[in-house]
Amino acid sequence: MLGGTFDGRALLSGRTNGAFGGIQNADANVPDTQAPRPTLFYQPKGGRVGDVIPFHDGEQFRIFHLFEADGERGLTSWQQVSTTDFVHFTELGTMLPRGSSADQDRSVATGSVIKDRSGRFHIFYTGFADRKTTLKPEQGVMHAVSEDLTHWRKLPSDTFYAPTMIYERDDWRDPFVFWNEDAGEYWMLVAARLRSGPSRRRGSTALCTSKDLTNWKVGEPFWAPGLFYTHECPDLFKMGAWWYLIFSEFSESSQTRYRMSRSLAGPWIAPQDDVFDCRALYAAKSVSDGKTRYLCGWNPFRSGESDTGKWEWGGTLVVHELRQRKDGELFVVIPQGLQRSFTEPLPLDMRSAVGNCEIVRGQVRINSRSSFSIATAGRLLSTCRVSLTCRFDQHTRAFGLMLRLSNDLDTCYYLRFEPSRERMVLDQWLRPGDVPYITGFERPLQLQPGKPLSIEIVLDGTIAEIYVNEEVAMSARFYKQDSNQLGLFVDEGAATFDDIRIQSCPSA
Repeated sequence: MLGGTFDGRALLSGRTNGAFGGIQNADANVPDTQAPRPTLFYQPKGGRVGDVIPFHDGEQFRIFHLFEADGERGLTSWQQVSTTDFVHFTELGTMLPRGSSADQDRSVATGSVIKDRSGRFHIFYTGFADRKTTLKPEQGVMHAVSEDLTHWRKLPSDTFYAPTMIYERDDWRDPFVFWNEDAGEYWMLVAARLRSGPSRRRGSTALCTSKDLTNWKVGEPFWAPGLFYTHECPDLFKMGAWWYLIFSEFSESSQTRYRMSRSLAGPWIAPQDDVFDCRALYAAKSVSDGKTRYLCGWNPFRSGESDTGKWEWGGTLVVHELRQRKDGELFVVIPQGLQRSFTEPLPLDMRSAVGNCEIVRGQVRINSRSSFSIATAGRLLSTCRVSLTCRFDQHTRAFGLMLRLSNDLDTCYYLRFEPSRERMVLDQWLRPGDVPYITGFERPLQLQPGKPLSIEIVLDGTIAEIYVNEEVAMSARFYKQDSNQLGLFVDEGAATFDDIRIQSCPSA
């Protein structure tokens, strides 16, 4: 399939083009048992976005991604969409179809796209073999070529496997290829596992080198810290004076992490906060148009479309803008294209709901020194943007926002800031189990009394993307959609909320 577009703004007005012409407004024609689809964040019809392989062709972003069709769990192909703003997407169809059960690439998995020095395009990808029907290693690095980025020819004779004197036989995936100018050759990073050491700490980033993109020499590991089970989806780039190595791990947690170094030779050091997001962003890789770098990953589904369901593989495309601090550490902010999509103000309805709340000229002051107080601010659409600033007083225990708040004020999603712990967490009430907040939703954040805190939240169907102080991001899923108030709260303390805005996208 070639052609077709995904236009979030058109979806909001009930109009689409091409392949998405049958999708209507996210609030319309959706059964009560079915969560609304996103309208701005890309999600293919009939399946899900898996690992993302972003590439910039000089004019637009080419978002290659693993596609898992509904009902075909564990079997993926490569599809591609193009975009210039990460809001409007053109579907370009299947790039690398799955092979047969006898082929190495019965399932086509993660890799990278590169343009060689002659102008030809190459995909290096992972082929997953069916170990029940073949004696081949489960994973091998495979090769395909193209002249135009949309028509690809596989080169199965170029397939190569892990050398078992160093690495485990069946863990050899996610090749990332780049031209090393200093070495005068192509380098490939591969997610691998060492043969020896504690089983849960054998994760290794293997290094392969080539002069011609056909013949590869496997050397000693590029990075093998003995920390993680594996280093999935490696990504490497230079920004300013620093090199950055991005990878995703599922040891203690399933998160995308990074390390930084002044040299490709290392040492690779961990920043104070080595993650970009939380549990709800995985397999993220970066791409740059020469001016701005972006981080592209997926926000996973949860089984049963439930807030307590098991995290699944794959979901919806999420993109952050990636920035660098003066000390070299990285952080993410909302992409400009997404931010600019929300231009229509929605009415506010600010009221004191519980406790001591003062509302003067759009400012909400909550003084709740020894209790819990709530103010409500308006209603949220299925797709909308919430932005505000707040300042809290010294000795405040906690404060924040209540999203999708019910009319009886009993159920909601809490975005809670806890100054004494220097963190923000996502919580839910009612919450199952004896836990302090939803597992996997905690981000470090320095909080100072009297210092303004800037909060920006995009809600789109079940997707929630939270950005604080252009410093910290948190992705989430909100499956409960039957309550839509916005609440503000303070737990034993005082805080002031200003510049409160709720915005929607244009209707045309």
